[in-house]
Amino acid sequence: MNNESDNELIVTIVKRGWSEPVIAAARRAGAEGGTILLGRGTGIHEVKTLLGIAIEPEKEIILTVVAASRTDAVLAAIVAAAELDRPGMGLAFVIPVRQVVGRVHMFRKDEGPEVPRAPV
Repeated sequence: MNNESDNELIVTIVKRGWSEPVIAAARRAGAEGGTILLGRGTGIHEVKTLLGIAIEPEKEIILTVVAASRTDAVLAAIVAAAELDRPGMGLAFVIPVRQVVGRVHMFRKDEGPEVPRAPV
């Protein structure tokens, strides 16, 4: 298990179709990638109707784990790319990450992940 207390999770929620620009901007700012999930909005301003049938807008949720030292730059890039400074475009927030397991590509070369060894 890798205890990396210097990581943070940026959670970005945008309208469907906006995740690719968010990921591209995050990568340019120093993130190594992200995970895109589909969701739907349920807030008081989210439900619209078409012919009396409720339509709940589809959302994309982007999860991006970054080193804490890169969080501000990556978040600023996400805000610009997703136009989060405009009302109704989405939101982003940051959560501290206590432990991370399984990000082998993010280990520094001199630290390398522990390699399991066969019993002798």
